[in-house]
Parts: sequence; C-alpha cells; structure tokens
Amino acid sequence: MNKLLRILFSLVAVMPLVACHSVDDDRLPPAPVRLTFYTVAEWNLYGNPAALEYKMFIKEQRIPSNYNYTAISETGYGGILLVGDAFGMPLAYDLACPVEMRKDVRLKVDTEKNEAYCPNCGSRYDIYANYGSPLSGKAAEQGYGLQKYYVGAGAAGEYMIVTRR
Repeated sequence: MNKLLRILFSLVAVMPLVACHSVDDDRLPPAPVRLTFYTVAEWNLYGNPAALEYKMFIKEQRIPSNYNYTAISETGYGGILLVGDAFGMPLAYDLACPVEMRKDVRLKVDTEKNEAYCPNCGSRYDIYANYGSPLSGKAAEQGYGLQKYYVGAGAAGEYMIVTRR
C-alpha cells in the first residue's frame, strides 16, 4: 500500500509538468525587485511568513508601514506577496494581476480557501502549493500564472532577499 501511495503521489506531482497547456508567468512589464532583510531578527519580524500565511510589501504605499525601505528597495510591478507554503518555505509573487496588467489592480488573499484572487477579473490562483498557477477565471482560461520572484539567502551579507530570477 505504501508503494502505491508513493506512485500516486509521483503521478500527481508530475501532472502539471505534462499538462497540455503551459502557464505564462512572465506577462507583467519588467520592474525592479529587491527586498532585503539584513538580519535574522528583521526576517523574523517582517519577512518570515509561517505556513499558509502571507505578507504584502508595497514600497510606494509604505506597506508595511514599519518596514525600513531603503533607496535600493524595490517591490516589483504591483508589490510583493510573500507567502509561506504548507511547509513554511517562503515563496514570492508580484501582487499585480497578470490578466489586468495594471500595477494598481492588486491581488487579495482568501484565507478560507488559501488562494489569491483578483477583485476585478475574479481570477483565482494557488499561492501556497502550486507556485502561483491559475485555478479559475480568465487567468485559467488564458493560462496566466503569477509572476514569481526568488527568495533566498543574500550573497553580500544579507540574511534573506527577494529579487527577480
């Protein structure tokens, strides 16, 4: 039975890779991204989302208001949505809806369904388990996924950074 479950899990994990339609997750206009957490304490306070939690960063609106944005801080096209997947590993996406392609049309998070959605077009996205893939709405019909950003250890002494890939 254990072997059967492993085979089933492997098939489910591979299915998105062999699906007939590809997902376009690079539709938004290019925009600089750099969100820096210099210390473990700063990461734990501002950046470290627990499993199935999220945080939003929008430099122009100073969200969150107590985060120390610097001259080199950039939050992408519409802002950064930083989430913790089911295991608490950080993932980051642009907050702009790839269908609407406007920096002022930002995703909202539905905490009951654990999905992000666009308040304008109604598209829904899997932000915790399937890397910003579209679930329904125009995004699913047209194959538009969320713009993903890199989250990892900094190379120049920063503890963690969020950047473009």
